[in-house]
Amino acid sequence: MAEPQILTPAPGCRIVTDDTDTVLFAQPPEVLKGLLREKITHFDTLVLTDIREKNGSLLNNLEFPLYFFLFIARGLAEKRKLNLVGHPEAISHAMRLLRFTLLGPSRAELDKWHTDEALKKEWLEVAEALAVKGDNDNVVPVEGFFNLIPFEDNLAVVGDFAIEHKGVDRYLVSSPGGDVYVDLNDDTEIIPPYPVQTDYVPGGLSKLGIEVLGGASGFATDEPCSGLALCYNGDYLLIDSIPFLHQHLFARGISRNQVSAVFLTHLHDDHCSMFPLMEMPHRVEVITTEEIFHMAMEKLSCSLGWSVDVVREHFSLLSVKPGDSLNYYGLNIEVHHTVHSIPTIGATFSTRHKGVFRDVCVVGDNQNMSAVRSMGEAGIVRAQTIENLERLYQQNFHLLIADGGAGEIHGDPADSLKSQAERVVFVHVDKVPDALQTTFSLASAGKRYTLLEGDSMIYTSQINHYLTLWLGQPFPNRWMRNLLAEQEIYRYNTDDVIIVQDASTHGSVYLVLTGYCEVVRIDEGGRETMALLQAGDIIGEMAVLTGLGVRNASVVAKTPVTVCVFAEETFGNFIRYSGLQTVLENRWLLRPVVKLLPQFAELSSTVTDKISRIAEWQVVESGKTRWLDDAHLYILVEGFGSIVHADSSQDKIIAGEELGWRPYSENRPVEMVASTDCGLITIEAGAYRELLKSTPQLNYQTRKRLTLEGDDGVDWLLGEVAIY
Repeated sequence: MAEPQILTPAPGCRIVTDDTDTVLFAQPPEVLKGLLREKITHFDTLVLTDIREKNGSLLNNLEFPLYFFLFIARGLAEKRKLNLVGHPEAISHAMRLLRFTLLGPSRAELDKWHTDEALKKEWLEVAEALAVKGDNDNVVPVEGFFNLIPFEDNLAVVGDFAIEHKGVDRYLVSSPGGDVYVDLNDDTEIIPPYPVQTDYVPGGLSKLGIEVLGGASGFATDEPCSGLALCYNGDYLLIDSIPFLHQHLFARGISRNQVSAVFLTHLHDDHCSMFPLMEMPHRVEVITTEEIFHMAMEKLSCSLGWSVDVVREHFSLLSVKPGDSLNYYGLNIEVHHTVHSIPTIGATFSTRHKGVFRDVCVVGDNQNMSAVRSMGEAGIVRAQTIENLERLYQQNFHLLIADGGAGEIHGDPADSLKSQAERVVFVHVDKVPDALQTTFSLASAGKRYTLLEGDSMIYTSQINHYLTLWLGQPFPNRWMRNLLAEQEIYRYNTDDVIIVQDASTHGSVYLVLTGYCEVVRIDEGGRETMALLQAGDIIGEMAVLTGLGVRNASVVAKTPVTVCVFAEETFGNFIRYSGLQTVLENRWLLRPVVKLLPQFAELSSTVTDKISRIAEWQVVESGKTRWLDDAHLYILVEGFGSIVHADSSQDKIIAGEELGWRPYSENRPVEMVASTDCGLITIEAGAYRELLKSTPQLNYQTRKRLTLEGDDGVDWLLGEVAIY
């Protein structure tokens, strides 16, 4: 028997293999691409992780490994089953999740969601027609693809391997050939298992345009999955949320603050990786049908192991139905549905500017039209569905983005041969057939399709928007006009230096409009990153507040960056004469304090600023006693103090400890005595509750921290669930 080997095909996972069995521990996003890049084409067993999320990525993504096992590794043809190892509740979560992504909703669920009767019938019958069938021609239930092997007394046996669970994501794998130890905790960063090509040159904002985040299938080894970012008057609407969303937005120089909504077409892993949206600094609107949204929340709930109600707190649904025409702040969205293995929609996005009309149709994942017509003849697909899809493939859009992925449930590039569109671009395909390369093109990460060019007015509206958010209240109109009268727009390439440490301010204050930049200090201790700023953040207001006249740090563009430059004198006059000097100084002083607290360390600069906006600094002098009520959150920042109990006994308070009112936990109103001067941050409970509601990243990080700490108030963890 061969000695087992341990491999790392992608960050966050491990392969253990000998000459007979292969086990994959953890399934980070797009793990299949990592396996294929490393020439690993066979596995028998998947082991689910204990930790569900790490570094912004969920770790149990089973859909594409299952597809590969069934259809490429010939598991289905050879009537083999995939072993699934994990704790019982984790296995139940995985099965329920896969039921939604492979088979779609049940009739009872569609009834509950009040789906139109004709559409319900079509969705159910299409799903049944495209589902995998067994020998008796019945649909194979999702559990029929697996051997479910829960840990019993921390042990699971698969083939010649005995897998012993030794601790959180730690395993001892034993076989006749020897033992290996797997520790997934060694991987702290989860990154794409392929190179991500970043932009260096700012592209500029458009009135209507498409930026391609990725255009390939889930099996391509060197290209992200299919996802688009539609720019409308400077704001971004995502078309699907792809795996490693933040990394791909970063590569294009699009900050999280620039994303206002996502149009969600369907639930498959290469389109619906919704977790990154839970870590946004603001609520992102989800534009989709009730059915797709409910399934997406169920999927995320099972992926994370949290109750679906708590997951939904992080999202705002803007519900649409196939056939709807939605006016989204001037952008018209005409929704249609397609023929796919589970409920799927697409849309035509259009607008008119100064009499000029432009539109882009994103078909969405769709079966090839020959198969769709056959399903129509069988009475599965309605005639009106076929007619509408044929119209989409023939209409004279300015840009048609179509599914060219072929295969069992995807489109055929030949379906677009009769298209009258000015440009036809394919997603879900790695290479356009040779015969069509002079007719059609391929969506690849980094491509841009501009339908209406931007102008200076886009930046004016963005400036107004971001300054109002920064101030936390409507920006005074007269001051806004004076600032805008003198502003200039500068653009920087990736790695360009925007501000130099210790240099003169040159009379300028900067507002970041697009992209990300890094604040860096150089001293005798070396290079220290102070903050990562993004669109909406201001650079240089500290020099105005302090009057120092020199920069205390350098600022370097980490992506293509666009900034608005204001006159420092005008900006300073606004601060002084609008009565905001004290308020802004307090916020500026509190920002680094908030950032250093352990419960806020992972938050973006935007969210840290939001907390600083509602926080106050209080000092309890040495020897003094202070009652910390349950109407405020109190966090000890510095000094030494104790809690005084009714029996006069005392417990020491540690830095970072939360007292008084506490989010999602039992309140701790206490009497505190200061042993030294103690500095506390205090935040009014009502204001903090509102901030949690409107700030998904803060909400998620708060609940995550309490979960990891084993707080008694945690009641949102998901137990075992039913598959159907």
